[in-house]
This record gives sequence, C-alpha cells and structure tokens, in this order.
Amino acid sequence: MITPNDILSARILIVDDMQANVALLEGMLRVAGYTSVHSTTDPSEVCGLHRKNSYDLILLDLLMPVMDGFQVMEGLKDIEANGYLPVLVITAQPNHKLRALEAGAKDFVSKPFDLAELRARVHNILEVRLLHLQSKTSGKVLEETVQALEVSREVVRIKTQEERKAAVRELALAQETQRGLLPRILPRPENFRVRAFNQPTSCLGGNFYEFLQLSSPEWIGVLADVSGKGMPAALLSAMVLGALSMEFRSGAPLAEILSRVNRLLHEKSLPSQFVTLFLFQLSPDGTGQFISAGHTPVYLFRSASGAIEELVSDAYMLGMFDFATYRPRKFHLDKGDVLVVSSDGLTKAENAEGDVFGEERLREIVERDARAGSQALELSCLKAIEDFTHGTPQADDITFMVVEKFQ
Repeated sequence: MITPNDILSARILIVDDMQANVALLEGMLRVAGYTSVHSTTDPSEVCGLHRKNSYDLILLDLLMPVMDGFQVMEGLKDIEANGYLPVLVITAQPNHKLRALEAGAKDFVSKPFDLAELRARVHNILEVRLLHLQSKTSGKVLEETVQALEVSREVVRIKTQEERKAAVRELALAQETQRGLLPRILPRPENFRVRAFNQPTSCLGGNFYEFLQLSSPEWIGVLADVSGKGMPAALLSAMVLGALSMEFRSGAPLAEILSRVNRLLHEKSLPSQFVTLFLFQLSPDGTGQFISAGHTPVYLFRSASGAIEELVSDAYMLGMFDFATYRPRKFHLDKGDVLVVSSDGLTKAENAEGDVFGEERLREIVERDARAGSQALELSCLKAIEDFTHGTPQADDITFMVVEKFQ
C-alpha cells in the first residue's frame, strides 16, 4: 500500500542546464510538499547520481548542451535494464514528446510550467514507480496492480483527453494573462532601487503589485491583496489593477483615485469580496505620501538610527463601503532608508507544526539585513520563509516589495 507520505518523501532529481528553471521546479515541488528534491545542471552527472541514489523520479530537460536528454535516457536504460525508467521529460517542443515516450520516458510536462499539471504528473509517476519497486519484493499481485493502474490511467486519459486539453488550455491562458498583468521589468526610479516577489498558493492568485512613472519626476507604487483565492480572486485582481492603472494615468490625487476605485468595487464585486492595499507616491528627493487601505503594517527602516517605523492602516478596505474616504499621509525616505510592503500571506505562512512566520520575525529580518540593501533583504526574506516552512503548502499568496533609497 503506497501512502501519501511515501509519495511526498520520494527521491526526486531535477536535471536542467538553466539554474532559473531548476530553482522554479524546486520551489513548485517544495510548495506541493515534496521533501527530498535534488538537482543538477550537468547532464553528464545523472547516471552516476542515479546509480548512487536510486531516484524515484527524474525530471529531465531534453534540450541541453554537450549531452541532451535523449542521450541521458540511453545511459539510464543500462541502469534500469529490467526495471521501470522513472523519467518525466521537460520540453517546449511538441514534436519531441512522442520521441521522448518512444525513448523510454514515462510522461512529459510542457514549458512554461503549469503547477497543477506538474503536481498531477509527478504524483502519478511516483505512485506507479513505488508500486513497481514493491512488486519486485512482493510478487505477482503487486505487479498486476501496477499494470492495472497503468491501464486504468491510460483509459481515463483517453476518455477525458479532449476535456483535459480544453481545461489545460484555458488555465494556461488564465495564468499567462495574470502573469502578464505584473510588471515584466521592475522600474528604476531616480535615486531608488525596487525589488518585488509574488508566489500564488494555487495556479491563480489574488495579489498584485504595480508601478507607474508619472510625467513629473514622481512615481507611484502599489501592492494589493484581494480576498479569496483561485479564479474569483484572479478576476477581481485583474479588475482592480485595470481600474487603478487607468486612474493613475488620469493624474488625479491619490485620495480621489482610491475613492473612485472603491465605489467601482462596491458596485461590481460580491458582498464578501474586498481588497486591502498600500499605495504610495515618491519623488527623487524622498518626499512622498501614502494611503493604507486596511493593509497589514508596512515597515520603514531608518538607516541613520537603525529604528523601524510602522506605517499602519487608517482607512477602510476597498469595496466594503461606498461612503469610504481616503486621506494620504506624508512620509519621507532618506539615503539608506528601506520600505518593506507585504501581503499578510507572508506573516501568516505556516510550518508543518502550524506555527506562523509572524510579524516579529519579519521585523527582525528587516532590522538585521536592511542596511545591506534591497536585493540582500529580498533574498533574506525568501530564505527565511523557506527555512521556516520547509515546503509546507501555504493557504495564502505571498507577495512583497522592497524599496530602497540609495542616494
């Protein structure tokens, strides 16, 4: 009997010559709960690593320099001559899929990666692989179970192929559309450095950030957290982002912009839906103003003193009340000061024991590492979250931005 714990603790090797792809796949698998994920960017190491570690699954990129994925599979066949070749190939070329299956791969996953598809294919292959290993020691009954599972999976695949293709196309389009709503390139405002991170808990999320350089030297930044998850949150997120972008370009004051968007949401969204938001406007000399609409506390690190100020909300969440008004508050960033804006998904991140990351832990990281600059602080936050959660699946999207005034 294969248990969920057996599958999540299975040994997995990621093989891709692009470190960015390796990091993305590692992150996706850890978020899904897998605890033994390894990687290499050198395809010539794969056979030796497999002989030593007997991986339960190898995610193998097909197009790599020096030695491609097909050559790697030929070497793996010698190791698994009488066994089950546990290879899930990664390819962006449709014509390579059939060739890969003929070469011995058990399944394939397409680029760009789809989290739901990756989880399903990895789980299916691992379940069959582990049953196969059991069959070697437990006799014919388990082997027949493996064969039956393979046959039933193929029958289901054939019966639902068209529906699944349509669903995958629709979800991929939705994901691509949502990714396209986030800035493709972070801005470089005069005298500032900006970093930002977004990780939805599912295929589609409800958090977003946006930046806009005004015709004057001033620029605008916003981070919003839409209630709910999945498709409803994604749709509301897109509507809010579109409305804000249009209003930003109107040149209206921040208070008027949020009042208009609030009324729109109150009219168009469901009663249970709302948006928390932190909106700021800065000039090159560090003079600025902000509005926090029901948002989690924002931290402002003062380089001169090492102190942290909290910019707390004093306004209603968007969409809750049509009579809500929004008043900007002034603030100023001096050289070396760092502004940290996050969604509550960061501080509510949980580990396997149910403990939460917490605001105090985030404050300590900001206080300790903000002097090193925005990039170093971003990396510290990401490492701290990963070390704390150890791959525990999260219930809320994690989004944050770091704004550093460097001169």
